[in-house]
Amino acid sequence: MNRMLLIIDPQIDFINGSLPISGAEKAMNNLADYISRNSGKYALKIVTADRHPFFHCSFADCGGEWPRHCVHDTAGAAIWQPLFLPLYETEGAVRFFYKGEYENTDEYSIFKNNEATQVICELVENEKIERIDICGLAGDVCVLQSLSDGIELFGAEKFNVLTAYSPSIDGGEALLGIIEKKNLSCDR
Repeated sequence: MNRMLLIIDPQIDFINGSLPISGAEKAMNNLADYISRNSGKYALKIVTADRHPFFHCSFADCGGEWPRHCVHDTAGAAIWQPLFLPLYETEGAVRFFYKGEYENTDEYSIFKNNEATQVICELVENEKIERIDICGLAGDVCVLQSLSDGIELFGAEKFNVLTAYSPSIDGGEALLGIIEKKNLSCDR
């Protein structure tokens, strides 16, 4: 079975920066170990990242609900370093996609970014991806939104949620809710 690993926003600000998620550091370090142990399992590994301008609409001081986070070209926007070696030293291509790059556009889901969606859909088709394992930060926000939009694009049967690598602000309630509602496959 051709699989794709879709890692949502494993960025420093969500781990120990301006918008930390409880359990994120342990989850992302464990994800790095998981990737190392599963070389060859994934034909494709996709990593998404917030890449916000300084005055992004999601920031509290700009009328949004979040503290300033993942501002482009800052340390907080960087991908969690322990993931790099496992991503590149294991079999399977690695691709990065960015979202939230425009001041007045919020893109919790990678699939709200039209360019990224087009390329990801082409990759899924060209690589004959049968299963998408999804995880990342935060489980109840960007993972949940990307999963919901991904289900609309590809169907629920294509997704498997790696809950151990998807810590949530709400403790996992919303993500588990969609898993149960859509009868999704998941690894707990």
